[in-house]
Amino acid sequence: MKIVLASPRGFCAGVNMAIESLDLAITAFGPPIYVYHEIVHNKFVVESFLHKGAIFVDDLAEVPEGSNLLFSAHGVAPEIRRVAHQRKLTAIDATCPLVTKVHLEAVRYAKEGYRIILIGHEGHDEVLGTMGEAPDAMILIESPEEVDRLDFPADARLAYLTQTTLSVDDASRIITRLRQRFPNIAAPPKEDICYATQNRQEAVRVLAQEADVVLVLGSQNSSNSQRLKELAIEQGVRGYLIDGAADIDLDWFRDDDTVVVTAGASAPESVVEECVDFLKSHFAAELHVRSIQTEEVHFSLPRELRALAT
Repeated sequence: MKIVLASPRGFCAGVNMAIESLDLAITAFGPPIYVYHEIVHNKFVVESFLHKGAIFVDDLAEVPEGSNLLFSAHGVAPEIRRVAHQRKLTAIDATCPLVTKVHLEAVRYAKEGYRIILIGHEGHDEVLGTMGEAPDAMILIESPEEVDRLDFPADARLAYLTQTTLSVDDASRIITRLRQRFPNIAAPPKEDICYATQNRQEAVRVLAQEADVVLVLGSQNSSNSQRLKELAIEQGVRGYLIDGAADIDLDWFRDDDTVVVTAGASAPESVVEECVDFLKSHFAAELHVRSIQTEEVHFSLPRELRALAT
C-alpha cells in the first residue's frame, strides 16, 4: 500500500484562532467557560474541551448570568449578542474573520436595499448566524434547481453571498445559474468561500487522480469535511469520512491500493497521525507527502484575549 498524505490539510487559521482562544480563556478565567455552539465541528476537539471545563450550549438561557461566554468560529446573529449583553455575559468573540466578512457584506447589502440570496446549507451554524444579520432581506438556497424557483420582480435589486465552507464546484454551479437568470445580480468584491476550504478541495481533486481510496478525517457535522469526501467520490474513487482510526474498516482496502489521507479544516493532526500509523501497521504502507498549496495565513486572537497572550 502507498499512503499519499495531502497538504494542506487539517486546521485552518480560523480554527487555530478559535481553539487558542478557548484554551486561553479557560487558563485565564478558569472553568467553566460557556461556548455558544461547538467551538468547531469536530468530535475530538469538542471532547477535549469538555474535559478542560468548557460547556457547549445552543441556548443562552442555559448560561448563568454574569458568566464568561465564547462565540464559536461559525459566528452568531446580532440577536445572540443582544441576549448575551442582556444577561450580563462577558462575551469573547472567536468568530472566524472570513465569516465576519460575510456578515458585514450582508449588512451592507441590506442597508442598500438589496434582496440577498445566501448559498448555503440549512441549519448550519454559520448560515444561522449570517441570516440573522438581515433576516427580512435574505433567502437561503442550496441548489441550481432552487434558483429556478426564485420569483423576483424584474426590477429587484439582488445580491448573493455564500457560506464559507461550501464545495467550490457546487457553489460555482449555483452562481452560474443565478447569473443566467439575474444578469445584474451583485456579487461580493471577493468570493466568500474561504482559502482553506478551496485549498483542501484542490488537493483532493489533484491527488484523487492517482488514488484508489481517499480517507477524510473529520466529523459528520463538518460541512467542509463532507465536501472533501463527496469530491473524492465524484472523482471516481472510494471516499470515506471518519473521525479517527477506530472508524476504519479493513475491508475498504486492498494491499496494493494508493490511499490519499487528508483532513477537514477542523480535524486535529493527531487523528491523521493515528490513521497513518494504523494503515502502516496493517498494510506495511509507505508514506509519501504531497504538497499542493502552501498556507501562511494567521488570524489574531479576539481583542478580549490579546493582552492575556503577551
